[in-house]
Amino acid sequence: MLRYLTAGESHGQALLTIIEGMPAGLWLTADYIDRQLERRQGGYGRGARQRIERDRVEILSGVRGGFTLGSPIALKIANRDWENWREVMNPGLEARLDERVITRPRPGHADLAGALKYAFYDLRNVLERASARETVARVAAGAVARRFLEELGITLAGQVVQIGEVKATPAEGTPEEIRSQADASPVYCPDPQASAAMVEAIERAEKAGDTLGGIFEVRVYGVPPGLGSYVHWDRRLDGRLAQALMSIPGIKGVEIGLGFALASLPGSRAHDEIFYSPVQGYYRVTNRAGGLEGGVTNGEPIVVRAVMKPIPTLRKPLRSVDMFTKEPVAAAYERADICAVPAACVIGEAVVAWEIAAACLEKFGGDTMAELKESFLRYKTRIRRGER
Repeated sequence: MLRYLTAGESHGQALLTIIEGMPAGLWLTADYIDRQLERRQGGYGRGARQRIERDRVEILSGVRGGFTLGSPIALKIANRDWENWREVMNPGLEARLDERVITRPRPGHADLAGALKYAFYDLRNVLERASARETVARVAAGAVARRFLEELGITLAGQVVQIGEVKATPAEGTPEEIRSQADASPVYCPDPQASAAMVEAIERAEKAGDTLGGIFEVRVYGVPPGLGSYVHWDRRLDGRLAQALMSIPGIKGVEIGLGFALASLPGSRAHDEIFYSPVQGYYRVTNRAGGLEGGVTNGEPIVVRAVMKPIPTLRKPLRSVDMFTKEPVAAAYERADICAVPAACVIGEAVVAWEIAAACLEKFGGDTMAELKESFLRYKTRIRRGER
């Protein structure tokens, strides 16, 4: 079973990721992971924290000479801002717990709910872990999964399709073309006109002391039919993808394929008709289902979208209540982004890659990459021939 854990606080010493279940023999380097960490830090609208950090991974275990060993992989991404928080966030008894105390919960954050759950009076104990800074560790895990999927010919491409009220026309083409166009945009949106309008919208929000949310899309190409399962609710791949995306801070909605648009369509226009040829095997000419039917991949590209709400930390804070005095106050302000939808798109790619990689390992197994690839290719041959 493929799984991972993350640890670390936003202003702690480092973010940590431990990955278990990755087969031996996968080519993996820190440079490859660093590329995804760099993409996460990009995107117009990011805050001052990104000018402090320079996220780079250190592989501590599970890899030797560039190849995975089959043992747990430990990854570390240091926080450069730790030097400014050493006394406050120190895990030892010398920590200055009386400094940078926060008692004014921010609407839209985990501050109040977390403090009530764990009986904290200082909201910093909540926000340090609830912070989206934790996602750097998930992007590192997702990069390992992405490298694994590349060995099977499975590729991903993400793009921002909306920021605020500005909507883009999603790019079509190969995953390489979509990635290239998206990476060339300051907001990871391949539509040049929409990209420029999104930047302007972010600038207006910044001047107004406000924030913006949006929608991103992730597509997965080369996925064979048969990943996931319909036999138990928790094995349905669409449910696992939705949970993974909803676990990203700020995500409030997920759709697959046509998603919510299906509510207004008759059944005759909602589903994908099935065809067969000796060359292609079974195929569809539409992909309204987004590559998943009954919780199982059907051989078409997986298409998922996620809605990110506007960042709740505002320079013009919303109303709140001081947890110490119980008096009405303006919510606390912590350094934050104006818009993080482009970064959320990269995180979305990471968590989607992880779930697809986990489903592949469940389906094809193997302690080594050679074993797994042999099983994968044998299965694809059978599917292509239409054999049972």
